[in-house]
Amino acid sequence: MKFYIVIPAHNEADFIGTTLQSLTNQTLLPTKVVVVDDHSSDETAAIVTTLSKTHPWISLVSNTSSDTHLPGGKIITAFYKGYETLDAEYDVICKFDADVIFPENYLETLTKHYHNNSRLGMVAGHCYIEKNGQWVLENLTSKAHIRGGLKAYRKVCFSDIGGLKKAMGWDTLDELLALYYGWEFKTDATLHVKHLKPTGAHYNRNAKHLQGTALYKMRYGFVLAFLSALKLAFKKRRVTLFWDYIMGYIKASFQSEPFLIDADQGAFIRAYRWKNIKRKFRPLQ
Repeated sequence: MKFYIVIPAHNEADFIGTTLQSLTNQTLLPTKVVVVDDHSSDETAAIVTTLSKTHPWISLVSNTSSDTHLPGGKIITAFYKGYETLDAEYDVICKFDADVIFPENYLETLTKHYHNNSRLGMVAGHCYIEKNGQWVLENLTSKAHIRGGLKAYRKVCFSDIGGLKKAMGWDTLDELLALYYGWEFKTDATLHVKHLKPTGAHYNRNAKHLQGTALYKMRYGFVLAFLSALKLAFKKRRVTLFWDYIMGYIKASFQSEPFLIDADQGAFIRAYRWKNIKRKFRPLQ
């Protein structure tokens, strides 16, 4: 399978070389890798340029944006700057982060999963972070959820879901829309991806409010948003985040911000979420 990879990178000089090296060491090499230098002020671009001289399938695109590190819109806008330079001759399009190390068999293993299941639209490994000298699972979300830095989409699935939304929550919405259009997604626990920089380490308070805004824009409704905010805050061991998320939801509601999906998609997502909640509590009955 042909893998095209786009990597948005903002001031990632400490990590981008290691990330790209892990891709050059793959047992199945990617066909094309585009690194989008998103308004960096460090040596990110120079490192990519140097590697591209010995690996011509690596290229660099420059993008001008703000210096603020925000999830969602900024990242996906940078992704599309790279995506627009590619042709359509790929089988799988990937949005990877610039601070991860992939095991050597990563792309080869993804290929096997895709070949074994024609309805598999997305697949990835798990992120691990270093704590006290050991690599441990970065336990921020469900193990079934594909992390935003490890996204790999079958071409037709990517088209069906309408690509990636330029908003916070895009990396959850893509999975939900994949299900809506009859696709499956999965994670492979045997694929340990080293995540060199903890998620959200540089987000500011406005970014934290965006999570609540995303819940509103995905048509969760207040009760589901409340439960989701509670779960996320618990996972991150920070109670104050719950209030940040709820305030973001309420603010978006009062301002009647535009939804990211239509009413039918919203109804599907709510039904899917409630079904999962009921399933978890069923053994207690």
